[in-house]
Parts: sequence; structure tokens; C-alpha cells
Amino acid sequence: MIVKKIEAKKILNSKNQPAIEITVNNFFKGSAPLGTSKGKHEVSDYGRKGLVNAIKTIKNNRHLINNKFDSFEDLRYVEEKLHGLGGNTIIALESALLKAMSQNEVWRFLDPRAYSIPKPLGNVIGGGLHVKGSSPDFQEFLLMPMADEFYKNKRAMELIYNTIGKKLNYPKKTAESAYSPNLSNIEVIKLIKKTIEELEYNFEFPVHLGLDVASTSFYKNKFYNYKNFSKENKIQKLNKQSQIIHMNTLIQEFDLRYVEDPLYEEDFEGFSKIKGPLICGDDLICTDLKRLKKAKINTVIVKPNQIGSLIKTKELVDYCKKNNITPVISHRSGETNDVLITHLAVAWEIPFIKTGIMGEERRAKLRELVRIEKEI
Repeated sequence: MIVKKIEAKKILNSKNQPAIEITVNNFFKGSAPLGTSKGKHEVSDYGRKGLVNAIKTIKNNRHLINNKFDSFEDLRYVEEKLHGLGGNTIIALESALLKAMSQNEVWRFLDPRAYSIPKPLGNVIGGGLHVKGSSPDFQEFLLMPMADEFYKNKRAMELIYNTIGKKLNYPKKTAESAYSPNLSNIEVIKLIKKTIEELEYNFEFPVHLGLDVASTSFYKNKFYNYKNFSKENKIQKLNKQSQIIHMNTLIQEFDLRYVEDPLYEEDFEGFSKIKGPLICGDDLICTDLKRLKKAKINTVIVKPNQIGSLIKTKELVDYCKKNNITPVISHRSGETNDVLITHLAVAWEIPFIKTGIMGEERRAKLRELVRIEKEI
């Protein structure tokens, strides 16, 4: 594929924030999301000079025009020549280039023998930095349906989501279209567990519960400062050891299968003391292989724009496979309609994908996975 024309412009993401969209050869578009709860080790979104400069620099860039791109490895050239434009710019550009190389069939281009579809992690109730006002402290309460067919998992999440919405009388929503009631963490967990039990006759497969604690967002002065700890005791400060005990207690009591960022983003040693099926690092790792090698975790979030390189993202995923670490590819709170992460999940055999449940930008990814599943 030879780049004949390249355009870039500002669009709005799901939070009405400015984002970049890049178009290669008039037809193949790529964009990148913005995170709200960001790890401090993430790369810059648009480089030192910002979004406007990134857009101006990308348009018919001399490093791109008339250049030939035929393989995933060719993206190394992009990262070498344009790395100063920030992680979002590079990922949007690489997304557009991969789509142009593959005629929008990125998963098949990267691995024509791919055969597996990831299981979804769907955010049904949220709080933390994803919503203003009274809400749970934890950022995401996640559904993990385990059917072999993706379309069944999608239906299960939608049924549970809509049922909980009726129970809560459709309260305000987070940036990811999850409900955000003024309930404590424990109250939310019990509500979701009860709803799953009430609806389980609709499924011939289990639906598990997971959490994105995003604990860095309420960690200050060496304490975890809960504003909505429980119905009986809303305000609570926990030190590191108490937080570890609290997390392990929740995992055991409610059979949590997935817990993300239970401790703050620099506590490598503490993460090893959280015991559960999938103990995941997001802010702890920031899709950085060097940080992953320091951590003692069995699961890691993969967000390409955290590291600003699909080449480095692939290296991290490959490392996970060789070291029995489960990768979870993820959307961001300020999403676009780009579906690249769904194609990467399939091509790279990533077992889980966080996409949300509702909201057009989330549903675009769910629909794409249903489409790919039919093709496979």
C-alpha cells in the first residue's frame, strides 16, 4: 500500500473532548481515545506542542507521502520519524495505516488463521473519577460473561444492564455510560450479584463479577480515603495493610474473578499480596514492558495509547503469553468509534476485552466483534 494522501482533523470523543482523526488515501480512518483516570507513567497524548500542531504536522507529511507500507513491522518507521507527536497521534495514524494495508480487515491481515474471540468485561455501574458528585469509590463494577459465543455474552451484559437500570430508576451515568447511583461499594456489589442470580435462568453459562478499583484516584498521604465505604460507615481511611485485607476479603466474600488496580500505581510489592484469579495492573503498568517485568501480577491492561506504539504494545502482549500473564485490551473513558482494539484482540489472541456495554462508541466495538465472530 502506497500512501498517496493523508489528512488529519479534530473530532470530539464520547466526552466531547477534542481528539485526532487521521485519514489515509481518502477512506481509511483512525482515531484514538483519551483516558480520565490516567497513570502518571503514560506517554503524552499529543506531544509537547499539542493537538493543533500534531494535526498540522501529520497532513501530507513528507515521511509518509509516497511511502510504501505493507506489513505490521513497517510501523517502526512511523514511530521512529514521528514519535514526538504523542501517543494518541501515533496510535490514530497506525490504526489508519493498518486499515489501509488490510482494506479494513486488520485482524485477518495480522493473522489470517486467527480463530478466537475475546470474552468481554462490561462496565455496568461506575464511580470514582468517571463521575461527578456522590457515587461509589470504585471506578468500575464489571460483568464477565463466559459463553463460548461472543454474541451471547453481549446479550447477557445488555440484559443485566437494563435490569439494573430499572431497579435503580435509571440514575445518572458515568463517562462510559455505566449507571452511577449514590450507593456504597458493597451495596453495588450486592445489587449486581443479586441481579445476576435472578437472571441466571436466561444463561447456560456463568456471569462473573469484577472490579476496577482505580485506587490511585483516592490514595493520598499514604491512606486510601474512601468517601462511600459502606452503608453504615461512609467515610473511612485505610492504610496499606488494611487495604490489602479489604481487597482480599471482597474477593473471597463475593467471588470476584477480576480486580484491577486494587493498590496505588507505585505499589509493586503490595500487588503480590492480593490473591485472586485475575489481579490486574493498569496504572501500575501503563502498557510499559519495563514496568510489567518489575510487577508480580497475573493480569495486565493493554491500552495502546498509554505507550504510544503498536510495536511496543505487541511486544508486551508477546511477553504476557510467554510468562503466563493474562492481557486485557481496553477502551478508554473518552472513546471514539475506532474499532482497532477489537481487531488486535482477535489477531493477537488476547482473551479479554474491556469495551463498556452502552454508548455508541462502546457498542461499535461490540458489534464489530459479533461481525468478526461470524466471519471466523
